[in-house]
Amino acid sequence: MGDPIVFKCSGYCYTCDQNVDFIAYNDWFRDHFVCSNCGSIPRERALMQVIDTYFPNWRQAIVHESSPCGRGASNRLAKECSNYIPSQFFPEHISGTIVEGMRCENLEELSFADESIDLHITQDVLEHLFYPSKAFSEINRTLKPGGMHIFTVPIVNKNRESNLRACMKNCEIEYIMPQVYHGNPVGDGRALVTVDWGFDICWHIFNASGLFTQIIYIDDLSKGIRAEYIEVLVTFKPNKERQKSIIP
Repeated sequence: MGDPIVFKCSGYCYTCDQNVDFIAYNDWFRDHFVCSNCGSIPRERALMQVIDTYFPNWRQAIVHESSPCGRGASNRLAKECSNYIPSQFFPEHISGTIVEGMRCENLEELSFADESIDLHITQDVLEHLFYPSKAFSEINRTLKPGGMHIFTVPIVNKNRESNLRACMKNCEIEYIMPQVYHGNPVGDGRALVTVDWGFDICWHIFNASGLFTQIIYIDDLSKGIRAEYIEVLVTFKPNKERQKSIIP
């Protein structure tokens, strides 16, 4: 017999655009509250809802996703967006090269031209970078005016300050806190957690890029969106013609 069902409900899945059952076999909903049709998990469904709401013309846009996960929002974007550019980071290769059929991109040193991307998407990537400020700056550089970076990242520290878990010194990793790894679709399957982010991530993004970021929290069982660390963040790049405030 299979594992007992911990929780089950029915509703609409944003990642596969279907009415489905949402089923959890484990009480850690963030990784185990899955769509019966596409296998997506809550943060992926929340991300797709935010994309649909805040960037509804994504199907006609130039969309870059770093480290797509091969299900959920990644699959829908790849299927319905004609200008979808997926990438993975291969440390031994230069950004912009093709490695085993996949574009190599380092978020800290993107190969895209200035103002060439409408929408950057990252799903649980920014907690694994050694130099996230470089990534925030590069995302700003490559976004078109009016573009956005829509992403998920575990806000594990909440109201506490973000803190480093590991850093790079003299080309060697220095571990500041006990090592924690998440899954990785490439390499050895492990990704070192380098930052425990708090809500002050918005300040860090502004400090590196000058762009403002909104944190969106959705809790909606009818969409299969309920879990831990479920926030979706949206960083906006203003249109040039709107940068001069008309507000007195």
